Amino acid sequence: MTSPDIGPSIPETASKTSSERRLEYDWDYHDINHNFPLRTFCPDPEYDDENHSVPPAALRIGTTTAAERARRNVNAKLANPLAGISHSLLEDMGARYARKHQVGDQEDIRAFSKGAVLAQDPSKYETVAGLTEEEQMVLHTEEHHRWHQPPLLYIVIVVCSTCAAVQGMEHRNGGQLFYKYQYGIGGDDPRSTWLTGLLNSAPYLCCAFLGCWLTVPFNSLFGRRGTIFLTCLFSALACFWQAFANTWWHMFIARFFLGFGIGPKSATVPIFAAETTPPRIRGALVMQWQVWTAFGIFVGYASDLCLYKVKDQAGVIGLNWRLMMASAMLPALVVVACVFMCPESPRWYMSKGRHFKAYQSMCKLRYNKIQAARDIYYMHTLLEAENEIKHGRNKFIEILAVPRNRRAMIASELLMFLQQFCGVNIISYYSSQIFLDGGFSPISALSASLGFGLINWIFAIPAIYTIDTFGRRNLLLTTYPFLSLFLFFTGFSFSIPAETEHSTRTACIALGIYLYGTVYSPGQGPVPFTYSAEAYPLYVRAYGMSLATATTWFFNALLSITWPSMQAAFTPQGAFSWYAGWNIVGFFLILTLLPETKGKTLEELDQVFSVPTNVHARYGLRQLRYFVKRYVLRRDVEPERLYAHEDTRDTDRGFDHDDEKGM
Repeated sequence: MTSPDIGPSIPETASKTSSERRLEYDWDYHDINHNFPLRTFCPDPEYDDENHSVPPAALRIGTTTAAERARRNVNAKLANPLAGISHSLLEDMGARYARKHQVGDQEDIRAFSKGAVLAQDPSKYETVAGLTEEEQMVLHTEEHHRWHQPPLLYIVIVVCSTCAAVQGMEHRNGGQLFYKYQYGIGGDDPRSTWLTGLLNSAPYLCCAFLGCWLTVPFNSLFGRRGTIFLTCLFSALACFWQAFANTWWHMFIARFFLGFGIGPKSATVPIFAAETTPPRIRGALVMQWQVWTAFGIFVGYASDLCLYKVKDQAGVIGLNWRLMMASAMLPALVVVACVFMCPESPRWYMSKGRHFKAYQSMCKLRYNKIQAARDIYYMHTLLEAENEIKHGRNKFIEILAVPRNRRAMIASELLMFLQQFCGVNIISYYSSQIFLDGGFSPISALSASLGFGLINWIFAIPAIYTIDTFGRRNLLLTTYPFLSLFLFFTGFSFSIPAETEHSTRTACIALGIYLYGTVYSPGQGPVPFTYSAEAYPLYVRAYGMSLATATTWFFNALLSITWPSMQAAFTPQGAFSWYAGWNIVGFFLILTLLPETKGKTLEELDQVFSVPTNVHARYGLRQLRYFVKRYVLRRDVEPERLYAHEDTRDTDRGFDHDDEKGM
């Protein structure tokens, strides 16, 4: 797919500011009257009703409004603000930026001069004149050996991974096997079940209604490192506090306070990782948040098992569960001790107008000044573009009112809802109690939970590869039927008589939960946050992600608070079947409402989310017919092409063959 035409060539003059040049040549979104051709979102001319493609009238470019053309200009501008500018003008712009912000000596000014050219297209470093042999070697190594990075960058990666492990350890709650009896809420009566659910949900209630919304002010006041330091400190203090709780309401307050650590941390750490790492490894690091969160859950279960046999001491009742609740503070303290070893986010420095500090920080995270200057200058141009489009635009109204944004919101919110209602966190939060109810002894229940944690971690690792090869939507459509099947299997395993078939009953319950973990971890586990982060256009992405994060924590809390009462009212068979049914519903919602985003550029995502919802829903239902014909009836049919410019190669040319005329 070709890049959009941004208009006539820009004259090589340095007399105007970059913002003035953008305004003159239709870079600014307010100027909507130019007729520069943008990428059209309508299908190819040969699309027709016969091949079931989108009707041209639905998306014809001539029907787009001036506001819609302006928004497309905004996205094109944010996709690459430097596109179309000549090398000589870029060199001058980079040098003037360095002098204006006093970011260094003549060597640094030269680095920004060449870095501005590289920022236009980093992969074409060989076409940039004047680079030294050392600089070319560094850029070649960066291009072909993406994990060859400075040691300090790996410290950043370790700190971010440890933060994810902190998050995972906070999710497990083996201590509830013991403290609820000490608090007098261990029965099956409604008061006990609701209070048990309330205690488990306390951090997530805080996240949904308070914690997540503190992310922006915390980051603005304290920076990325400061926010991570404070949230991990909050987490450590809350975990320590939980160990001293002697009543259920005292435990509720301590766990509610834990939400102030979980909420802002879950949003800040991925941002910090993205802003400090090179683009070629950025996606893998986003995925590793899920992997190391799963690892933290596993370590949490392991610590619960190790502390199970700790004896009470004089004057201390329930020492084992108190140590279990406090154990999650250890990795949080590691982060508190190490986070300031990392450089602050260069982008945060730039948002505060501290350009020289941003450059110094980036130099610590790259091998050569030319790389640091390139990334800083590109960051600067993006911030300029974002600042220009902020004025007079209400972002939440943009999300709801603009069809392209609204479809992205529907898809994102759907995934965040289904990530909870697929039932995974009833297992994460209550696995030990589920195994105990299934006939396991307490120590066997903790051991079985450890097995689930291990499976959840190991099977999350392949998703780093499959999410970008198999695709987000395909992963979900493949795994959701199995999620439903294994929850049904687990639930009805409770029908096996415990008195006569105890071993069979416990084995089937464990097998169902373990099989569930194997299909959840590579599918519904990593996809929602990855999908939400890429579905929204850049100019509303931060607001969309805040909404997505708050949504997942809200339904997380709802799940946690209702599960004990649901299990008592529905029986385990009915409660597991409830969430198994939601997985069936989820399969059809994903089939009809969730477009694929794998490997799409910003402009291609505009095309994907410009397809009307009802058109995509009909397309999804037609895919079921294709699947039956292709894989059940073994007919030689080909899948449909929905989008214009879609790469279908030899297996995806559309329903336009003779076999399919009668469909």
